[in-house]
Order: sequence, then structure tokens, then C-alpha cells
Amino acid sequence: MLEKVLIANRGEIALRVLRACREMGIKTVAVHSTADRDLMHVRLSDESVCIGPPSSTDSYLNVPALISAMELTNADAVHPGYGFLSENADFAEQVEQCGFIFIGPTPETIRSMGDKVSAIEVMRKAGVPTVPGSDGPLGSDEKEILALAEKIGYPVMIKAAAGGGGRGMRVVPNAGELIKSIQVTQQEAKSYFGSDVVYLEKFLGNPRHVEIQVIGDGQGNAICLGDRDCSMQRRHQKVVEEAPAPGIKPEARQAIMDSCIKACQDMKYRGAGTLEFLYEDGEFYFIEMNTRLQVEHPVTERVTGIDIVREQLRIAAGLGLSVKQEDIEIIGHAIECRINAEHPETFMPSPGKVNLYHSPGGNGIRVDSHIYSGYTVPPHYDSLIAKLISFGPNRQVAIGRMQNGLEEMLVDGIVTNIPLQSRIMKDDGFRKGGANIHYLEKMLKKH
Repeated sequence: MLEKVLIANRGEIALRVLRACREMGIKTVAVHSTADRDLMHVRLSDESVCIGPPSSTDSYLNVPALISAMELTNADAVHPGYGFLSENADFAEQVEQCGFIFIGPTPETIRSMGDKVSAIEVMRKAGVPTVPGSDGPLGSDEKEILALAEKIGYPVMIKAAAGGGGRGMRVVPNAGELIKSIQVTQQEAKSYFGSDVVYLEKFLGNPRHVEIQVIGDGQGNAICLGDRDCSMQRRHQKVVEEAPAPGIKPEARQAIMDSCIKACQDMKYRGAGTLEFLYEDGEFYFIEMNTRLQVEHPVTERVTGIDIVREQLRIAAGLGLSVKQEDIEIIGHAIECRINAEHPETFMPSPGKVNLYHSPGGNGIRVDSHIYSGYTVPPHYDSLIAKLISFGPNRQVAIGRMQNGLEEMLVDGIVTNIPLQSRIMKDDGFRKGGANIHYLEKMLKKH
């Protein structure tokens, strides 16, 4: 087993990783910026190292500082959490070149899946269904591009190969706007991501966002922990997630899970990963793979009983998977609400001091949070302050328990989006299940 793990992150996910390490008898090293010295995981870790000023660029994204912290504390491995450097192939490569273990996929896999064109090619070879499109980067021949778009069928979407977070995408309704739109998207992609490579896909009008959780041991063995529905989104950012995805036919679910397992076996995937799909009219279409732990992993843990971070640590230590596919059973229903320090209507960030914090409890409630009474939420980072997870024998019970949890949760001193989450839980469209990715934004406009 690993002896000491450096946690290259902050907030609730850093505390989540620390808890898993402590359960397994692994010592921990917390790194933090000067703004984060009072974080709960910093207080609880065996050792801590300040790696720079508040700016992420100078601290959590500072690779030399992180490598130095690992050398200074004699850590065996680094867990990147999510965000920051978790999907940075160069960071993973430098960690391994310096003789440490990167808790995640190989640098080669991260690069391959980070390029959406490359990822689509890998998935198509494995039999994973993909969105009809250009099957690769667009060339410079305008006639060929126009003919291709006509074959795919309008509307089409232009996507940056290195894109993410809702950036580098543009919908084109007709041939008259195509070439100019491609040029604009290429310029944006170059500016945002350093690469102007773009590709073309069929635009799906009202899909759901359904994703598949996988874990591989790096030796060709892989398991699937079912699906999640993450369709409740605002500006391409997830707000509510649930498992399993409601309204998916068992045969369709089994088929997509089997194809995802095969893809991970083919590439000898190592660690936890998520394959993201658009789901429309009973069909799955692969869009990208996240080669890291997801924010919403607790809902999958709740319905499977599998500790995903524990599996990550086992695999990094060379111990392999603790379970086989036939051991996995999906039981009940789980929902996660992201609690953010932001105004529930304007969505303006609300950093500041938490005067009083009360965590909800009761049957089927889990809270992943790093805040406490007296903690000051800094203005420098993501506004996520907690994840409230509810579980029940069915979706209806899980929603009811979530409503109780939201009403019981107290965060005094700053503004949060708890009122928005309560509104979603009471909404008839959400309660019905199966809402598409545009539903939440339309719902917000009605208010």
C-alpha cells in the first residue's frame, strides 16, 4: 500500500481524498495557498506545505512547487482531485519522471482523451456510439466541408478539439453561415486552448446528459459502476446530478455499459474515468471522456456501495480492483445538489465569512463539505462549498429527503444557491424525470 499521498487540491475534494487515505492507513500531505491555510483538510493532514499566494496560477497550478513539496515530504504519490491539474498530461508525466506515482491514468491516456477528435476515434474503434460528424479535424477545402455538413444534416455544431467547459462550441443553422463560423471558432480555440483544430458534429436539439462511470486497473481489466444523469445545467455547468439516470431502458443501459467497458479494456485504462454522452430518442452519443474523479462521484458510490477514491488508491498501489463486474449491483436512487456560495438568481459569487454552519442529517443524507462556522470563503476559487447527497429506495424518496436536507442546511453570513436547489426539487418537470440539458435555463427564465 502507499505510505504517503500528497493531495494537490483544495476544498471538499481534498477533504474527501484525505478521509479515504486515513481509512486505509495512508499518511497525507496537504498543500495550500496563503489564502487556504485554514482549510479543514490542512488542519487534519499529517503534514502541510504552503505552495504560493492565492492565485491558482502561482499555487495549485504551480507544477515546480508541487513537485518540490513531494520531494520535501517524501510522498509516494499525488492525488490531483478534480479541476486544476487533474487532467494535465504534462503534470502527470513530470510526476512520474521524478519517480512519484500519479493517481490517475497514464499521461498518454490523458492526452489521447483530452483531444476530443482522438477520443472519438478511440471510442468508435471500440464500438462506442458517437455523434455523426466529420470523424476527424476539418481540412481547408470549403467545398468538402459544405458537402460534409449537408451529409450530416443541419443544424451542425463546430467544436474545438481541445475545448471544454462550454467554450469552443458554435451551432450553425445553415450552409450560409458555416465557413465564417468555422473561422471564428478556430480563432477562439487558438486563443482559449492554444490549438485551432476544430471538428463538425450533428447538433442534437434536446438531448439529456448521461454519463458512465468506469474504473480500470491499467492491466486491461475494467468495471462499470452504472450511469448518472447530469442534465440539470446552467451555462454548461452541472447543478444537480443523480444515479441511476431515470427513464433509460435496461437493454440500452446494458449495451452502453458493455461498450464502455470494452473501450477501457482496449486502452488498458488506469484509474477512475467518466464517459460522457448525449442521450436523445433512446440513443447514446459519446461526446468526451473525463480522465479523473468527477464532482458527482458520491451518487454513484451511494447506489453501488463502491468507494471510488479507495479504488483509485488501490490501483495506484498496484493492488488492482477490489471488485468484479458481477459483484456490482445498483440499489436505490441518489441525488446530489451542488451548494455554491453564489446568489440563487443573479449567480454572483458570494465569498465571505461563514458566521454559522449547520450540516443536515437524517436517514439517507451525506454531506461533502470543507466549511465550518467561522470559515472564510475566499474569492479566488470556484464557488462550490458543499455537496448535499440524498439516497432512497427510489427516486421519489430521494427527492423528499433532499428537500428535507436543503431546508435543514444552514449557512449564515454568505449567500448560497440553496433556494434555487429547493426550487428545482419542487419543480414538476424535474420531479417527472428525464428533463433535457436546456430545461433548467428555461425554468430560470420563467421566474
